[in-house]
Amino acid sequence: MANDKRADGPTASELPPGLPAALGRTPTLEQYDIRIARDGTWFHNGDPIRRIELAKLFSTVLQRDDEGDYWLITPVERGRIVVEDAPFVAVEMTVAGSGADQVLSFRTNLDHQVEAGPDHPIRVAVNPETGEPAPYIQIRSRLEARILRPVFYDMVERSETRRTETGESEVGLWSNKVFFVLGRLPGD
Repeated sequence: MANDKRADGPTASELPPGLPAALGRTPTLEQYDIRIARDGTWFHNGDPIRRIELAKLFSTVLQRDDEGDYWLITPVERGRIVVEDAPFVAVEMTVAGSGADQVLSFRTNLDHQVEAGPDHPIRVAVNPETGEPAPYIQIRSRLEARILRPVFYDMVERSETRRTETGESEVGLWSNKVFFVLGRLPGD
């Protein structure tokens, strides 16, 4: 049955890896003309989706497979979409507590709320050509939010520096007892 061909879809062996079949049958596989721009704007057929409720609804069925492709998945359809950077943008951060007990809470452009910690790590990618940092926080399995520049500046302003065993200094901050490194400074 796993390799049975449905008239309206691929065989199960042709489906992208890492995505389970929904409701015991193979959903139709499609390519949607949906794109999420770097600034978090969702587009359909080249036009912005102006109803935020619709983008929020789509975001609930958004998944990313093992190869890094993004999909909107319902029980009857699977559609690949284009994501320019990350599917969400962290637009706001609130802070409670201090030191290792500090908790950083983030809100995305689609009103997802997460607390940075073991289940929602922060990472900073550095552009090898420009050296510019690009910070992200994991929202849910394989889906991240790019942290807006003003929010990142607030994080840096609240950061602390600590020395590593190799003599380097790490700049970072705590959330839920996890120290997230935002950058490194060369040793003395």
